[in-house]
Amino acid sequence: MFAGFESRTIELPGRPGAHVYARIGGRGPALLLLHGHPQTHVMWHRVAGALAQRHTVIAMDLPGYGDSWRPAPDEQHLNHSKRHMAEAVDDAMQVLGHARYAVCAHDRGARVAHRLAVDRPQRVSRLMLLDIAPTLAMYEHTSDAFARAYWHWFFLIQPAPLPERLLGHDPVFYLRSVLGRRYAGLAAFDPLAMREYERCIALPGTIASICEDYRASATIDLEHDRADMAAGRRVEQPLRVLWGARGVVGANFDVLALWRERAREVDGRALDCGHYIAEELPQALLEEMQDFFQE
Repeated sequence: MFAGFESRTIELPGRPGAHVYARIGGRGPALLLLHGHPQTHVMWHRVAGALAQRHTVIAMDLPGYGDSWRPAPDEQHLNHSKRHMAEAVDDAMQVLGHARYAVCAHDRGARVAHRLAVDRPQRVSRLMLLDIAPTLAMYEHTSDAFARAYWHWFFLIQPAPLPERLLGHDPVFYLRSVLGRRYAGLAAFDPLAMREYERCIALPGTIASICEDYRASATIDLEHDRADMAAGRRVEQPLRVLWGARGVVGANFDVLALWRERAREVDGRALDCGHYIAEELPQALLEEMQDFFQE
């Protein structure tokens, strides 16, 4: 996977011990790829090579995931807020010399990308978000069906150390349970990718960071979202949203309508797959990305 790509550990200026890991390949305008839970940058392996024919592709592990550093938990969950994570991601892009870049992001990474586009609009040229509705809307419009399908949203936010101790007992079992219960099951994932997901979720501090990521989404991230709405701040860049026609998000939320409330210029559609679009339906996603990110 990622043949011809360079591996980089990028130290973040002004943050002792903080670093993010990325695979970098190709030539052309910069395109940042951000993954979701409970995965790593490896989720992009089926599209990264083709994208690198037209772009400088940076597939990055989010803070708290993969081979990036694990921010320390704090009482207000600020260190795992999407604002803090977006700042780290953008700082890494500046270290790499990319003052402005496009972003495609999935799941948790898409929530980081949303915050990045709003907080640092001068950095992001175009934005594609995969299989999410806005965080605030998803919490405010939670239904019984959504809560049952996305049970981890409500389990992971329980006070420490309950979820950390339970999941830490067998993190690989948790990973396989989350991935396997979705539409396509475990068959959607390349065995090499699965081994990487399993390796990384078992690294020290990963489970704590996952819990803190979700706690932040249910607390400080909602404060930031409400402040945006009160001030009229929204995504100003061209935005394309894609979701799985056979997934939970599209079944429970009007994805396009909700993003039109939070962005100036939005298009998008459902694809015939479940949640893990880049691995279930890579060719269709690649065509969407090549169309949207052409410059």
